[in-house]
Amino acid sequence: MQVGIDVGATKIESVVLEENGNEKYRSRISCPKDYNKIIASIKDIHRQLEQDFKQELPIGVCHPGVHSPQTGLVKNAPNITWLEKKPFQNDLRKALGKEVFCENDANCFALSEALDGSGKHYKIVYGIILGSGVGGGLVIDKKIVSGPNGVAGEWGHNQIPYFAAKKENFDSNNAREAEIESFISGLSLAKKFNKTYGKNLKTNEIFELNRRHDLDAERFIDTFKINLAMSLSSIINILDPDAFVFGGGVSNEIDFLNEIELIVKKFVIGREYEGVFLKPKYGDASGVRGAARLGRSVTY
Repeated sequence: MQVGIDVGATKIESVVLEENGNEKYRSRISCPKDYNKIIASIKDIHRQLEQDFKQELPIGVCHPGVHSPQTGLVKNAPNITWLEKKPFQNDLRKALGKEVFCENDANCFALSEALDGSGKHYKIVYGIILGSGVGGGLVIDKKIVSGPNGVAGEWGHNQIPYFAAKKENFDSNNAREAEIESFISGLSLAKKFNKTYGKNLKTNEIFELNRRHDLDAERFIDTFKINLAMSLSSIINILDPDAFVFGGGVSNEIDFLNEIELIVKKFVIGREYEGVFLKPKYGDASGVRGAARLGRSVTY
């Protein structure tokens, strides 16, 4: 059995998986907004689980951001700043007195779905995270590909395609505002809808209006579909994944993946794409399940 821990901005989720992937335990607590308390919480959770199961349990941990291969410090974790610039993996190893495998949460989501989830029958699986931000994870032959800088899969920080920006009359000198994340993430969608239509709605409320055929929401979501399709086509033109698996709060609102797949083909070289667009088998639980899988085999 293996322990998986998912450290998020608001929660620490834990799971124990058997070798066959069956869950033996799952729990969730609030995440302290303090680095040392997070370390202590994970230590307490792991120690209690070893006592309850009466055996030594390997452990994997997923979290926002990545450990820099150059410094060993966490980077690119804007929504959980108390981990930023910290030697999280090394400190966990010291605190628990054993090997601890740490990995980006989107990579763990992709790994889980590639191993025994929706993408288990495919060679190249790209995990798409559409939530308050935009992220992703790449798994090839059941192994995470993170790259020499630890940022493989971070498509949300690429620049939005030119025609998408032109369509929205984009005019800014701020490079971050030109990123894909600033056009299709949950936070950006709510901000843009309010700016365009003067309606201060949450993203899920916008999608609900679209389902009710509200004209403003339909026009807005039609633009979202094109922006998403253009952005995904850049991944296909580079990696040509067999399967995309969509996770995150915004993805949960999407009930038109088949339509996105058709639009994508307009922007892919040759206008053909034989991959599949899938919903995750394990939903939001895939991250912690992927974390539990980290120590079972070489994942790099």
